[in-house]
Amino acid sequence: MIKNNILNSVVANLPTLHYGDFEVTAIKEIENGKEHLIISKLPLDNTKPCLVRIHSSCMTGDIFGSLRCDCREQLHYSLNRLQEEGGILIYLNQEGRGIGIFNKIQAYALQEQGFDTVKANEQLGLPVDSREYLIAADILRQRGIMHFRLLTNNPHKVSGLSTVGEFTIAQEAMPVFLNAHNKQYLKTKKDKLNHQF
Repeated sequence: MIKNNILNSVVANLPTLHYGDFEVTAIKEIENGKEHLIISKLPLDNTKPCLVRIHSSCMTGDIFGSLRCDCREQLHYSLNRLQEEGGILIYLNQEGRGIGIFNKIQAYALQEQGFDTVKANEQLGLPVDSREYLIAADILRQRGIMHFRLLTNNPHKVSGLSTVGEFTIAQEAMPVFLNAHNKQYLKTKKDKLNHQF
C-alpha cells in the first residue's frame, strides 16, 4: 500500500460569497493523476476531534442546483459548519458515486423510466458505489488528523476510512434535505445503501 499517494499540491486563499474565507489546497494523485480539493478553515482546534467532511463531486447538484439529490445542500451545510467550528472538507473527484458524469446521466435517464438509483447502475452494468477513500486517508494522515468527527450519514465512508488508516472516527449525522424530486432517491439511500437518517 502506498502510504502517501499525493504527487503534488498547491495552496491558496479562497474567499467565498456565502461562507467566509477558507484555505484551498489542490492535490494530484500519483497513481492515476486524479485531482481533488481540500477546503480548510484554520486554525484547527486541537482540544477536540477535528470536524471532517468527505464530499464526492456532484456537478449536477453542487454546480447546477439539481433537486434530484441532496449533494448541494450537504456541501453548503458542511461549509457553514466549517466556518463555525473549523475543520476540513475533502472534495473528491468521484462523480456519480465513482461512475463519472456520462454514466451518471445515463443512470438519470433510467431513473426516469422507473429504476431507482441502485437498479439504474446495475442495469448499466456499473457498480452501485465505486468510491474509494485511500486518498482521503492519505490527506488526513499527512495533516496529522487521526481523531475526527466525520460529517456523514453514510456508514460506508466510516468503514472505508477505517480499513485504510488507524483512525478514531466519530460519525456525526447530517440533516436530511428532502424535496419532492429527491424523495425516492433518499429512500433508496436509506433502504438499500444503509444511510443512517
